[in-house]
Amino acid sequence: MVVSPERIRGLHKYEKAILVALERYMKRYEWVPLDSLMQATALSESEVNYRLSRLISWGMVRFNAVPYDGYALVFGGYDTLALTTLTKKGIISALGAKIGEGKESVVYEALGLGPVAIKFHRVGQRSFNTARVNREYIPETGCCPWLFASRLSAEREYMALCTLHPKVSVPLPIGQNRNAVVMAKICGPGLSRCRLEDPAATLESIIANVRSSYQAGIIHADLSEFNILMEEGKCVLIDWPQWMETSHPNAMEILSRDIGNILSFFERKYKLDYDIGEALRCVTG
Repeated sequence: MVVSPERIRGLHKYEKAILVALERYMKRYEWVPLDSLMQATALSESEVNYRLSRLISWGMVRFNAVPYDGYALVFGGYDTLALTTLTKKGIISALGAKIGEGKESVVYEALGLGPVAIKFHRVGQRSFNTARVNREYIPETGCCPWLFASRLSAEREYMALCTLHPKVSVPLPIGQNRNAVVMAKICGPGLSRCRLEDPAATLESIIANVRSSYQAGIIHADLSEFNILMEEGKCVLIDWPQWMETSHPNAMEILSRDIGNILSFFERKYKLDYDIGEALRCVTG
């Protein structure tokens, strides 16, 4: 759960300094020693302990006593750092209700210059080892805990959106910081939950967008009816952190899986028969 905006606004400068110090030192430590936090913040032991106790109670920091007293950011603390920076930059002015949640992300509505959505990446929330196997951009060795994997995931998605928009029907990218991506809010149901008036035309539109993405050098790599929204009859392709380049050795296999997922959905729900070979030729030709 994202920490409440009221809690974030009420953060003391010493508490922000401790969160930033934890973020920095977690590149070296799984659990950051108290001495390191004191050195980084130039605060007394009693002050650091007091601020840490507050951060722990707010769900921003976790304590561990084995093999030594150490502290680490949790998602609440990392989300707080991202929101604080996005607010300071004027990208976000208010945080609203949760509007979506997946295995590795949670999405909230927010207010910037207009209505926006802010997506917090949560790689490894359920199984970091599984996430490491399924994400080539996460190093197999070395120190890469969940927060840095989440930041990399957010950076990748933002990069994809910036590359594809407006050639491909994706959300307009607005900003990114740490594990958070801010984008235009899409007002419409998921493809899996709506009844299309002209399913054949929608399928053609999806394939055309996959083709435009392919021409830009990007394959979604996780495309299905659950990653497509319908806004005023227009399909919008979302959730791009797992994208891969068309030059990847497994590109055609992954592209075939993406297209196969979509064709299976339309055949299952709308009885549309579309040859996957023809669809692949349309995308890659």
